[in-house]
Amino acid sequence: MQRKNFIKVKEDFTCEHCGYHVIGTGYTDHCPQCLFGKHVDLVIPGDRLAACRGLLEPIGLQTVNSKQQIIFRCQTCKQIKYCKVAPNDNQDILVNLQPGRMR
Repeated sequence: MQRKNFIKVKEDFTCEHCGYHVIGTGYTDHCPQCLFGKHVDLVIPGDRLAACRGLLEPIGLQTVNSKQQIIFRCQTCKQIKYCKVAPNDNQDILVNLQPGRMR
């Protein structure tokens, strides 16, 4: 049986886009400074099974069940991914990702 639930992985990392040192919480999946992430999960958040390892570029914002999500496009394989906006995310960048402003 394949696991379907979130896998909490607490990791610190240095953002490959802006160089910011990120202290992970177990739910951290992108840089709070520039909002870029890394394509590491294949199916389930935390599975770390993606072979791609490309940078996930924030390209838009959407609201699902009254919660905001960042829309990402992998710069390598072009796959689209989504993740929740974190409380410490850079508000100036989030404003530029408002709905209808997808890049």
